[in-house]
Amino acid sequence: MVQILEWQFLVQDKGDEPENTLLWQDDEEPLVATTDSWAQGCVSVIRATPPENTAPKQMDQAEASHSEAVAEEEAGPTEAKKSKLEPAQQEGLVHPAKLSRGDLYKPPTADELNQLKEAESLFHCSLLKMQMEELLKEVALSERRKHQIDSFIQNIIELIEAVPESPDVELSDLSWLSGAVKVPFLLEPKVVKGKFHMAPPASVHLIGSYPLGTCTKPRVSVDLAVTIPASVLQPKDFLNQRYPRKRAVYLAGLAEHLTSSSSTVLSIRYSCLHGNRLRPLLLITSPGKETFTVRVHVCPPPGFFKPSRFHPQRNNVRSEWYTGLEASNQESSEPSTPQYNSSVLGDLLPRAHLQFLSAVSAQCAAFPSGVALLKVWLRQRELHQGAGCFSGFLCSMLLAYLLSARRVSNTMTAYQLLRNCLHFLASTDLTENGITLAKDPDSSAPSLSEFQSAFQVVFVDPSGHLNLCADMTACTYKQVQREATLSLKFWDDPTVDGFHALLMTPKPMIRTSDHVFQLGELAQLHASCKKLDLLSELMDHSGDYVQAALPLIISLLQRGLRDRVGLLTHSLSPDPEWCVNSKAPKHKDQPPLSFGLLFNPEKASSVLDRGPPADSPEAEGFRQLWGPRSELRRFQDGDITEAVLWEGKTACEGRLVPRQIITYLLQLHADIPDSCVRYVGGMLDDVIKTSRQVQSTGEEESLTVVQSYDDLSRKLWRLEGLPLSITSVQGAHPALRYTQVFPPVPVLLDYSFFERDKASRSLVPQEGRPCPTYVSPIKVICHMEGSGKWPHNPMAICHIKAAFHITLAELLAKQHQYTCRPCPTHLDVWKDGLVFRIQVAYHREPQVLRETKSAEGLLVVRDNEEAQALELATVHKPLLTSTLHGLQQQHACFGAVCRLAKRWLGAQLFSDDITEDTADLLVASLFLQPAPFTPPGSPQVGLLRFLHLLSSFDWKNNPLVVDLNGQLTAADYTEIRNDFMASRDSLPTMFIATPKDKRSMWTKKTPSVQMLQRAVMVAAESLKVLEAQLMEASLPQDVRVALRPPLDAYDVLIHLNPKQVPLLYQAVDRPYANFSRGVVAGSSAVGTGGAMPVVDYNPVARYLAELRGAFGDLALFFCDPYGGTVIAALWRPKAFKPLPFKTSQMAARRVEVTGEEAHTVPNVEAILEDFKVIGKGLVKSVEPRTDSWVV
Repeated sequence: MVQILEWQFLVQDKGDEPENTLLWQDDEEPLVATTDSWAQGCVSVIRATPPENTAPKQMDQAEASHSEAVAEEEAGPTEAKKSKLEPAQQEGLVHPAKLSRGDLYKPPTADELNQLKEAESLFHCSLLKMQMEELLKEVALSERRKHQIDSFIQNIIELIEAVPESPDVELSDLSWLSGAVKVPFLLEPKVVKGKFHMAPPASVHLIGSYPLGTCTKPRVSVDLAVTIPASVLQPKDFLNQRYPRKRAVYLAGLAEHLTSSSSTVLSIRYSCLHGNRLRPLLLITSPGKETFTVRVHVCPPPGFFKPSRFHPQRNNVRSEWYTGLEASNQESSEPSTPQYNSSVLGDLLPRAHLQFLSAVSAQCAAFPSGVALLKVWLRQRELHQGAGCFSGFLCSMLLAYLLSARRVSNTMTAYQLLRNCLHFLASTDLTENGITLAKDPDSSAPSLSEFQSAFQVVFVDPSGHLNLCADMTACTYKQVQREATLSLKFWDDPTVDGFHALLMTPKPMIRTSDHVFQLGELAQLHASCKKLDLLSELMDHSGDYVQAALPLIISLLQRGLRDRVGLLTHSLSPDPEWCVNSKAPKHKDQPPLSFGLLFNPEKASSVLDRGPPADSPEAEGFRQLWGPRSELRRFQDGDITEAVLWEGKTACEGRLVPRQIITYLLQLHADIPDSCVRYVGGMLDDVIKTSRQVQSTGEEESLTVVQSYDDLSRKLWRLEGLPLSITSVQGAHPALRYTQVFPPVPVLLDYSFFERDKASRSLVPQEGRPCPTYVSPIKVICHMEGSGKWPHNPMAICHIKAAFHITLAELLAKQHQYTCRPCPTHLDVWKDGLVFRIQVAYHREPQVLRETKSAEGLLVVRDNEEAQALELATVHKPLLTSTLHGLQQQHACFGAVCRLAKRWLGAQLFSDDITEDTADLLVASLFLQPAPFTPPGSPQVGLLRFLHLLSSFDWKNNPLVVDLNGQLTAADYTEIRNDFMASRDSLPTMFIATPKDKRSMWTKKTPSVQMLQRAVMVAAESLKVLEAQLMEASLPQDVRVALRPPLDAYDVLIHLNPKQVPLLYQAVDRPYANFSRGVVAGSSAVGTGGAMPVVDYNPVARYLAELRGAFGDLALFFCDPYGGTVIAALWRPKAFKPLPFKTSQMAARRVEVTGEEAHTVPNVEAILEDFKVIGKGLVKSVEPRTDSWVV
């Protein structure tokens, strides 16, 4: 508080002289800050929604901005600042308001002090409080909008009240309706008793969230209750769908009247309340830009039906009427219809519910704001709409329950109400112990136990007769409960931005669940109902076989998957909408039913389901569940039990064991064939599979490399005869942390493919043959112990290290018969079909490189790039490798997610800008700080979250903190953020901090601002395209479309000869036929001795380096390092500015004379010819695609 007051008042500067105190004056108001030109064009967090268009076109638009980004990169800081200020000056800058001195330094009021105290006690910081307030302002309706709604509603009410009367007809006679309007109801069975006539409504009232004050944007819906006159209904209309059909026919009459009598053309459509076909609605959309929807409900007069008639254990749909077969007339022999009863009863109580909620809301000022926050929280999790959703009405009722039960206080703020609601949801299981709002229910009201026996989730309304969660499945509530638990966990973590994670981050099923599968042909569920004997459920759901079969299918899958999954979720069937002149859509016409699986990583990929002992009572149930797949097995501990064995030899196949279980159980018990199940779990695995023959995504190959490295490390430690002992052996290669996109594979060489160099015992590729297979050296750092005999001269240290390389080669060859090739900078060791590149390191060498002597003979220590690069290679990279190796041991799919992410970066030509180490750290953050998700449990969901992180993170204003090994405290996070904000202009564009690196050494050089902007845009489009590919079966199924870079934005394409591309088999679109590259195909026998193969020879990488060295000042070059056959070039705009003629600057330039002045410009034709000359044998053709290089 003292600090706050000091901010408000001028404090005496203790450094002034006493004689100057009389000259004190108030400080002037600071000048307006200039526009920050740190990141021109950098994508901000909140972006305008792009126009709906096809994904390829959007990707092309993202590519088109690439040239502009390069132009900005070339512009100097002054020009860039001007380009940024000009649009702002045109639109008008916002200047701070001028305040008087009294207002500027006025002491805080009591209310302001109370707000400060509240922010300190309730929130992590005052920023969270302000974020909440801004969010509430954003979703609340303005007074102008409310006035528009009131005016439109009044017009609609006047039109509805003018409905004309019609004569009595049979309920099944619809001839009085014009052909332009259809009844919004599936009339099955068609025969039904009763009379009907159209008449003006008894009353029209506003209900729902709008009169309560809890209506929120962006989708504004206003509910209107139209009461059917009592003369239209009969006392027994609750039987056999009579009332629901009269309701639907009356709604059709309203639609016909509104379409024919309105002076303005209204947009009128049909829908259903939360997907319930027994409760159709009329949707009227307002005209104009800021549209809203009026939902017209049709209700019976209050008290027309007795609530006791709709007891959950009573029957109101007779079997004889529904099936057409004769049956007993006794109601006691009929199955109960709780879902049907709840649907009809729900129409009787909306006005009573509004009165109850209005009374509660009047006692709690923050009630509307608390409901609004809860709605936003549910909307981000896609739980707010659809069949069985947790609707906004349920939010209001839940908060009313907490207030009436004194679980929360009337004086609490919206933030406190939200936290208490989440705490209640997380700690209360309504599937086991229901709750009720009824304080004094009448004697005919059902008990909680009776509700519990009829419904999966129980929340009883104030009348005591209606279960508000009647159509909600236990799975949906378990999902709500889990989300509430996660939210509280992350909100209480001071290192997590709880506001953005929980209220601003969307959580669609495809990005939340590890695997997803869909039931496409929903008509097949009708046969499933017959197989599962669900006639009573079909009657209860009025023929909706999707909702009738769903609980049984969920139960079946939960029994089969057991502890493999921590949570099984299902999509909420969306509310259907259709034109008033169309028939009601059939149940099979709704979108596919999607299921999400959240795995338990330890057991998800197990290939064995072990059952009970053969002689136990549970064995029979196990055999019934698994059918012929169940068999008796004897285990090593001597037990003989029932068991089911699945196929899964590799980690890739093991991740798909749940797919085998799901398809088998659905076929066995529900007659759902494999063709109806679309499993979205391994569709992205193909892009990182090591070969077409082996179903592996690199886990087994990485393990082979690690095992061979461990063996080499032990042998290095045990070498005898070294002048100095080895202090550490550390791996510094991505394959040793399981993140290499395509790990090195042990090879058996075909010696007939090569020529031998007898002097060096090495193989040399023969001329005219395809490029030999690429053998990647696996880097190993070998630190030698310190000694006073180590020299202090950098060149002398290099000579000593070269001598150690020779000695190590001699000892390994002598003691272990390895083929070795020593070099001044490293030692290559041929072992187990792999090449390990050992590099000797001396721990003081970086310090020696920093030490220089001045002219006066003084020792000066100054950092330099050479010392930093050496320290990065010999200290930090081995440490990062060992740390990420440990992360792989905790999360089995970490390596696969890294491989997919880096494959995407390579395919989109970003590998040189976002390096392998940077990509691994980005993926590590998904596992270490997963909020608001849980750590990824599959490579697929990991890639989707990687793209979301890359595209949505605010790289300009926030550091990404990756807490490796959990070493950072809340104070460390605060320190990193404060240092970041204080030194932002001098820090890397993409700032990633770790416990050992708080200055982001990994991104010090790359990416640039422009390339990061481009990566953000492409990641956003790729995420959109990829999620559509995974979830929409109607699209052509090709997930590789998200990995194919559009090349239209580039100026020159250099096409390479596939014969000379050694990594061609790693391409996104792999050729079916490959070239022989000197390897014995299909052989697993690899040796240790023999001649040294051609190591680290990649003509594409070498050609690319030559191009950048020769023409890097004129163009940018991009290539996919994993089998890319095209090098894309983009001219630098600054390079084409004419320069004064100088003989020393004529490389790749030509002279142009204008008057008496001579200038030089790039000689593009000669440059293109040089591309071919430099790449002779590798370059197939050079294709200029634009004329942007014309001066």
